[in-house]
Amino acid sequence: MTDHPLPFRDPRLSFSRRADDLLGRLTSDERIAMLHQFAPAVERLGLGPFRTGQEALHGVAWMGPATVFPQAVGLGATWNDDLVRRIGEAVGNEVRAKRAQDDRVGLNVWAPTVNLLRHPLWGRGEEGYSEDPALTSAIAVAYTRGLRGDHPRYWRTAPVLKHWLAHNNETDRDTASSSVRPRVLHEYDLRAFRDAVRAGAVAGVMPAYNLVNGRPNHVSPLLGQYLRRWTDQPLVVCSDAGAPSNLVDSEHYFDTHEEATAASLKAGVDSFTDHGTDSTVMTGRIRDALAKGLIDESDIDTAVRRLLAMRFALGEFDPELDPYAQVDDLDTEEHRALALEAAEQAVVLLKNDGLLPLEPKQGRTVAVVGLLADACKLDWYSGTLLHRSTPLDGIRARYGAENVLFAEGVDRVRLKSSDGWVHVPAADGAAEGGARGAEGALDPALLAGRTDLPPLTCGDEPTELALVDWGDGVLTLRTDEGLHLSVADDGYVRASADEPGGWVVQETFRLEAVEGTDDGYRLLHLGTGGYVSVAADGAKVADAGGKISRNDATVFERETVEHGADAVARVAAAADTVVVVAGNDPHINGRETEDRTTLALPAQQDRLWRAAHAANPRTVLVLASAYPYAVGDAADGLPALLWTAHGGQAAGTALARVLAGDVSPAGRLPQTWYASDDDLPGLLDYDIIGSRQTYLYFDGTPLFPFGHGLGYADFTYSALRTEVDGERLRVALTVTNDGGPAADEVVQLYVRAAGPAKTAEPAREGPGRRLPGLGDPRDLPRRKLVAHRRVHLAPGAAEHIACEVPVEELGHWSVAHGRWTVEPGTYEILAGASSADIRLIATAVVHGEAQGPRPVATHGLEAVDYDRQKDTEILDRTKTEGDVVAPASADEEGSLVYEACDFGEGVSGLRFLASGEGSITVSVSGHSLALQLPDTGGPYAYRTFEAALDLRGVHEMGIGLRGTVRLARVDVVPATEETA
Repeated sequence: MTDHPLPFRDPRLSFSRRADDLLGRLTSDERIAMLHQFAPAVERLGLGPFRTGQEALHGVAWMGPATVFPQAVGLGATWNDDLVRRIGEAVGNEVRAKRAQDDRVGLNVWAPTVNLLRHPLWGRGEEGYSEDPALTSAIAVAYTRGLRGDHPRYWRTAPVLKHWLAHNNETDRDTASSSVRPRVLHEYDLRAFRDAVRAGAVAGVMPAYNLVNGRPNHVSPLLGQYLRRWTDQPLVVCSDAGAPSNLVDSEHYFDTHEEATAASLKAGVDSFTDHGTDSTVMTGRIRDALAKGLIDESDIDTAVRRLLAMRFALGEFDPELDPYAQVDDLDTEEHRALALEAAEQAVVLLKNDGLLPLEPKQGRTVAVVGLLADACKLDWYSGTLLHRSTPLDGIRARYGAENVLFAEGVDRVRLKSSDGWVHVPAADGAAEGGARGAEGALDPALLAGRTDLPPLTCGDEPTELALVDWGDGVLTLRTDEGLHLSVADDGYVRASADEPGGWVVQETFRLEAVEGTDDGYRLLHLGTGGYVSVAADGAKVADAGGKISRNDATVFERETVEHGADAVARVAAAADTVVVVAGNDPHINGRETEDRTTLALPAQQDRLWRAAHAANPRTVLVLASAYPYAVGDAADGLPALLWTAHGGQAAGTALARVLAGDVSPAGRLPQTWYASDDDLPGLLDYDIIGSRQTYLYFDGTPLFPFGHGLGYADFTYSALRTEVDGERLRVALTVTNDGGPAADEVVQLYVRAAGPAKTAEPAREGPGRRLPGLGDPRDLPRRKLVAHRRVHLAPGAAEHIACEVPVEELGHWSVAHGRWTVEPGTYEILAGASSADIRLIATAVVHGEAQGPRPVATHGLEAVDYDRQKDTEILDRTKTEGDVVAPASADEEGSLVYEACDFGEGVSGLRFLASGEGSITVSVSGHSLALQLPDTGGPYAYRTFEAALDLRGVHEMGIGLRGTVRLARVDVVPATEETA
């Protein structure tokens, strides 16, 4: 082998040795420059520029044409690890192929999103896989393994998990704090990240915008305490865009940007995504922090070393040895087939009274109706479509175009002002017939943002517009040519957008009724907040003076030419069967920066399925959406109901194949579908245990349970066996396809605690004593997924399924002892087709030592380690570490309960480490005390307060907090001491 003049160029050396050598050759300024997202070249050493961050959630995003796979929540609905791994490989190969075409494409991919789908109103639910940590982990491991590749040394791409940690709200997302108790932290939120990191296919994580327990995620001590202890790999932490500045600008957590930057770097952030491609702001802050002694060179070196290790793993310095350097797999036949397979496997059959499958046959006509019937929707993290298949396209192809009727169901309207009818002038040179080419690709000449097209006018010639109400009064207006009314930077309203889209959507409006009139409306443009005014030079929402005000808005009359429900009823009555396709546009009412307000289907779409069903009882409702809906009436009244996430480029073909019976559906719900908004906790309530969230704890009856999904075949479960073998729980069973077509079944294994093990020695009891064992059953999951397997079986075929589950999966986080624990006792293993459709139950006995009561007499207790709470929140003890508990409102008392507190042979009092001002009350088995706390001097100014209380034995202890008190710890005053 040829000698290499510089060690960092020598592929015979380890990446760590090469990174150290290269690090030693960089100047201080060169090292600092590498900490920004856009690291410049170092020409004197032959280093090229490097960019962290390439979006690849379900295909290569933002970089032009690429294969578009189903949304992430749709991948979760497949419950198919192998399929998702193959999709990861395809996406990784397309990243490599596009990198060869365009050096702006980065190999450090920011995907997947593993935030759990705790709350169905979260606007970014489409980006996650599941509400369950085990399913999310399995899908994430599969996707990252595909993205990473299987070469032992070089990586295809370097995946970064998003978004650390407990991030489920867009409302106030950069200032809201998620209050996460230790059990929820360890059993739920951390688990979603842990398995993927341990699997060795993750290059790093991205912290979320929000705060957790009062501390911004970008200075989270959990990055060091947990994340980096799960692996020996040098994980890179990439900040979210603009988040470093938020620490000062919106969160006001630090006084200066130098302090904030230094704290982020020390907490573990390695790459700063801020101020776009302009790196000078962030590098200037780092230099200033260094000059002020807030950081030292070693802090910078640690971060740069991690970034260099990633670059070495991506083959940057060994192009001749990089096995992925020549990959050119973009839009291959295999990728197109994989997109179709994924779209098929993501379809969930929610209900079927025998109407499906709908076999194509002579004389059968199908009416395809609904606002999404002829739509192939993309989301913010999609690539540009190379191929496009809508439900209408797929059904026409499968059933024959001559047998398919169509009505979109839009309301067709005309608007009139005092100057005449709203008119869309013809665009010189604009293509007639819409904005899509033969393959469905977008015509760039007709994209939003153009300023060379004529704006709307008012005159004698009306333009008929298709009005779609997406819910909450959010409207889009579209011409017959398929162009949406949109607003460009100059403030004029034009028909210029193929679809709603963009970071700020410019295609949405709201009609506001004018007081004192019967049918007068103002038209508000939601993207700018300006009202539409039609002047001599055309319609606009802003001018040189700023946004058009409400008082200056043009008043319009609305004339409805045709109600969409009437058109739907007409074609429904003329068909053998009706397929209604409803759902959402991923850019409207639920997306990044915007949470949903309700589970309800928008009223206009609700009217459409009802009109179709009234005209034709053979009506199928297909929900194509990024999230669940509460559609109880549809579930009760319609013979068939399906759901699919937006399925990418092959969505329509896949749906048609499922409807026709070419494919037996086997998608399963990755999250609970609740019956109504009344079933939901507050969006910002992250205590899934206390507020009974997700299938793990929900006590009500869902509309459709987690894991639910039907098919066209019947499966029998038999011969469930369990065995505890050391640290492994072995589970085996047999599944048989008893009838119907060849089909997939998704076997789901759950576990729940059944009861404590019998002990030879009775436990020492005391007043209020809870016997050792499995704890309060209210606090344990009703059932918890521990394994799943998607299998394909021919008619009459059977498959033996064997799984190994770590015994630790039967455990929970013990707040009494501050560790993961598996209590001895009997556990039930449940095998079934969903969390509610359990076919077989077996038991397993786990032996071991019961944890016993809290050792308060010897160890005290952390305030955050409560068993139950009401009206409290968890906040930061200091800006670098620790938690405290405070009242959620200074005007209301918050309460905490600590079960089975062992005060030993006796204590004479309690010590409270607290800050703030207010009161602390304690109640223990009839004894009580009250402390008034003077102002300690600020939230981080802690003092110790003592109170006399004679206690012995085991008791339940209640603590009340009022005012601005922040309680950190409770310790005892031994009986040999007197209280101060």
